[in-house]
This record gives sequence, C-alpha cells and structure tokens, in this order.
Amino acid sequence: MEIRHYQESDWPQMWAMMQPVFAAGETYAYPQNITEQELRHLWLELAQATYVACNEQGEVIGTYYLKANQIGLGAHVANSGYVVAEKARGQGVANALCQHSQQMALAAGFKAMQYNFVVSTNKIAVGIWQKNGFKIAGVLDRAFKLRNETYVDIYVMYKWLAND
Repeated sequence: MEIRHYQESDWPQMWAMMQPVFAAGETYAYPQNITEQELRHLWLELAQATYVACNEQGEVIGTYYLKANQIGLGAHVANSGYVVAEKARGQGVANALCQHSQQMALAAGFKAMQYNFVVSTNKIAVGIWQKNGFKIAGVLDRAFKLRNETYVDIYVMYKWLAND
C-alpha cells in the first residue's frame, strides 16, 4: 500500500468509494444525499492537505484530509476524517492512514489531533483510534441520529502529538 498526496485524477475513484459511506448514514454527519460537488468542497477545498491510500494495482482504497481543527488560538490542533473502501476493510488501511496523518500533522507544525465527531457505534474506528493513542475526551449524549432514527452518542477523541 502506498499513501500519497491526492491527485486530481484520483477524484472519480474517491467519489465512488466515499459516496456509499455517506449514503449509509452510519459514521458521518454529512447529508446522506451529499452531492459530488459538496463532498469535493468538504474533503478537498477546506482541507490543508488530502491523501489517498492506493493498493498494489494503483486503486484508491482509502483517503483522509488534514486541516486545522480551529482557527486562531486553536490552530495548533489538527483534524482529520478518514474513509476506507469497503473491499479494503480489515486490511489495516485505517490504521495506516491514522499513523500517516499523525506524521503529516507533526510535519505541518500541528501539536495535537482531535476527532470531533466519532460515532460511538463505529466500534472498529474507535478501537483503531484508541490503539493509536487517542483518548475519549468527551461524550456527547445522543448527538448522532442513525438512519434508523436511533440516537447514539458521539465521542470527541484527542491526542497530543508533540514531544513538548
């Protein structure tokens, strides 16, 4: 697997991989009917950097964005969002993306990383983030509505990255 900067030619594969994730309504608060243009804006234009993971055949099997979590006095804390292709799940892609994003955050001058909205029922992601040193810093009671109309908690997860 190779993790590299996003290239414009990656977008069709990214959209095809990401759209079903958002349509499922299980892990992201994005609208289930998000348009391609809206997703491009959120994932590429608002990000400081976007990366893709590619398999040996060059297919995009995962992606993440990196940006400041806040402006101004909170800009030293990075934020990332991740998507892994369904066919690549369980193969260590999310873990590799998480580790890569932390390295890139440090290289970009960030001191910490925060995930603002981790759905509590996304147990695999929560476990991967915890394995990589992220702690649950807060729980927002019933802040996410699953597509079946069930309300579940979300976690704010945080990790100090810098050595100081």
